[in-house]
Amino acid sequence: MAKPLSNDVRKIIIKHKESGKSHQEVANMLLISLNAVYTIWRKYKETGSYEPCPQNGGRKPKVSDEQMEEVFKKVKEQPDITLEELIEELELPIKKSALSLRLIKAGYTFKKNTTSRSTTT
Repeated sequence: MAKPLSNDVRKIIIKHKESGKSHQEVANMLLISLNAVYTIWRKYKETGSYEPCPQNGGRKPKVSDEQMEEVFKKVKEQPDITLEELIEELELPIKKSALSLRLIKAGYTFKKNTTSRSTTT
């Protein structure tokens, strides 16, 4: 997604539109898309504001910060706990892969389980 136009450019669009210029003329003058002019002018006419809409930053996590604190506390108490056990005991609405990513981002590392390897001699 492209960055929003600056407020200075938005003010210029409004000024030119109020002076009677067409959408196409304004777009050509400022070297911006026609759709940008339409969108900014429509928002200004409807709300009186030319400020860009807030960028919401994506999807909200399913597990809250408080729940993650419980996960961190549980991992400190029981370092050998598995992801499945964490999800089950704390009743987390999250998949193993997502929990794993959250723990890795928090600085936790995982040790490979050597007992599950088959040894042939």
